[in-house]
Amino acid sequence: MSGHSKWSTIKRKKEATDAKRGKIFTKIGREISVAVKEGGFDPASNSKLKDVIAKAKANNVPGDNIERIIKKAAGESGGANYEDIVYEGYGPSGVAVVVETLTDNRNRTAGDMRHYFDKYGGNLGQSGCVSFLFTRQGVLLAEPEGVDEDVLMEASLEAGAVDFIYEGEIFDIRTEPNDLGAVRDALEAQGYTFVSAEAEYIPSTFTALTNAEDIKKMEKLLEMLEDDDDVQAVWHNWENDDDQSFFS
Repeated sequence: MSGHSKWSTIKRKKEATDAKRGKIFTKIGREISVAVKEGGFDPASNSKLKDVIAKAKANNVPGDNIERIIKKAAGESGGANYEDIVYEGYGPSGVAVVVETLTDNRNRTAGDMRHYFDKYGGNLGQSGCVSFLFTRQGVLLAEPEGVDEDVLMEASLEAGAVDFIYEGEIFDIRTEPNDLGAVRDALEAQGYTFVSAEAEYIPSTFTALTNAEDIKKMEKLLEMLEDDDDVQAVWHNWENDDDQSFFS
């Protein structure tokens, strides 16, 4: 996946309808609630919460909404218990798909995932069936306006980044997954801002679709996954699509 394709995804999300934007807010809100319940309400001591807050701000979630969700989660006892489950499968013509979910009912979610894959020309597989085709990396994206490429690259590598990519549209900084927060914090302390900063599944190989029916089914599969309340992120290696991933 290139920085270009990820940037296309972000721009599309910024232009989302109110309905889509509301769904994005809801899903990120669930992530915030889980982070608070797991590690407390203070982002200074809860790195996971700090990362999710940064993701929320990048997705234009209002600060008041973030504070409200944190306070609510901090005051809750009991309630729904969500667990992270990653599903893997194949779309039409063998497109590899990884789906990250937060669910309070794994039977419901597993059934829904199987239904989507079966209905649109794919099949849900076992854990590990396609994840070997991806590399897990932290990805930070920064717009180039007013930023010196060489200076940012040097700062990024000194902060612990493992790669720096620039294709003329967006600065793409790669880290080890567990180093994402530390690298982001170090660069933000130097005044840099990011339009996106999160751990991603980066495809190492791609699958092209040339059959019109397969393309239609793949588009529908991604649409159904994106619309599911339990789905937090979807990653795939469909080469024909301008976006090798999209996020909920």
